[in-house]
Amino acid sequence: MVTLRSVPAGEPDPEPGDRLGRLLDRCARGDTAAFEQVYDAVAGPVLGIATTVVRNRALAEEVAQEVLVEVWRTSSRYQPDRGSARGWILTIAHRRAVDRVRSEQADTDRAERVARRDDERPYDHVADEVEATVEREQVRRCLDSLTDLQRESVALAYYDGYTYREVAQLLHAPLGTVKTRLRDGLARLRDCMGVGR
Repeated sequence: MVTLRSVPAGEPDPEPGDRLGRLLDRCARGDTAAFEQVYDAVAGPVLGIATTVVRNRALAEEVAQEVLVEVWRTSSRYQPDRGSARGWILTIAHRRAVDRVRSEQADTDRAERVARRDDERPYDHVADEVEATVEREQVRRCLDSLTDLQRESVALAYYDGYTYREVAQLLHAPLGTVKTRLRDGLARLRDCMGVGR
């Protein structure tokens, strides 16, 4: 691989436009000596544009190499009436560099999407409903194992949202008695459901 020398993109063209255009015409006919001269004239500015756009020296060198290969392959497409040879080559360089930036960004975005997709487990509605049904049945069975007073106290406090004091008022029972019923009822529920203390 030939090492590219870096010349700032805004530097004046050392080769007159007519000469570079004639060299491209010779390249179109397979003249490698003409391509060497084209290379010497534009390799620096091509690398400069690629580095400016891509902002990564290694990628910019790849882009510059691709551009110069494309110039060799497509030199017959150069049309002098549409602009200077240098302008044509630098336009190719700019477009190729922008394409590389877009490609790199697309690769990064794709990798991030795949990583996010792999991190997310699909939600299993059926399994959740089955689990909820089993848990409801177990709670119902355990509530049935409580005494009527315990079940009523637990239902008022935990299902209806009453405070201990309000449960005591609703059941016309002393607060201490309601607290004892709730404590004993919850202990029995915990044992029945197999929940550790």
